[in-house]
Amino acid sequence: MIAGWLFALALCAGFASLGAWQLSRADEKQLMLDRADAVLSRRKPQGLTAAQSSERAGDYDWARGSGRFMAQSPVLLDNQQRNGRVGVRVYRAFQPDAGGEPLLVDLGWLPWPGDRRLPAAALAPPAPGSVELHGLLAPPPSPGLALGEAVAARADAGGATTAWLATRLDRDALARALGVPALAPRVLRLDPALRIGFERDLVLLANTLPPTKHRGYAVQWFGLALATLITALVLTFRSLRR
Repeated sequence: MIAGWLFALALCAGFASLGAWQLSRADEKQLMLDRADAVLSRRKPQGLTAAQSSERAGDYDWARGSGRFMAQSPVLLDNQQRNGRVGVRVYRAFQPDAGGEPLLVDLGWLPWPGDRRLPAAALAPPAPGSVELHGLLAPPPSPGLALGEAVAARADAGGATTAWLATRLDRDALARALGVPALAPRVLRLDPALRIGFERDLVLLANTLPPTKHRGYAVQWFGLALATLITALVLTFRSLRR
């Protein structure tokens, strides 16, 4: 009986800890959404160089500034869903006129063709010369489980790299791939009103669980802990009556 209760209590503790973790993730994501909503409601612009601040790597700012898209091949973040379809999110390196580290600019989403060839629109050269951009400075999308290489080259028939296909936005790996010393900690998510790029919005949790889902999973884990405890009590009561 003692061994059974120790096992049951261990299960209860495990289920409860998983429930607490889900609540913690819900609180973290809700705080992130609240901070981003506050920035989007004010839209008080900062300079693009604000993306370079390591101290604010996890924060949000509305930013505006001019610069040039660099000649490097685009970065395509794989496994990005939109309206039930799977595609890629297209990024290009951008050098602000104010100087400092280049940053990745989110140009929007494109669907994967059925043959998994790179979307032709993503490979088109960026607008030449100086352009002015504005949008939301945000941390890169959450990497999830960091399995395998972060970035791989996709080449044309001649062997020249046409794009970098990424499973996650690893700054160091992408800086090496693009041949730049470093990339800014935050990315610029372009204002959907700008008439460049592809389909996009400023939804932050399009490809991950929202707070409500985490809270729902927390309830399930706590329910399993309670069910385990009740089962242990019932079995103990029955054994004592025999």
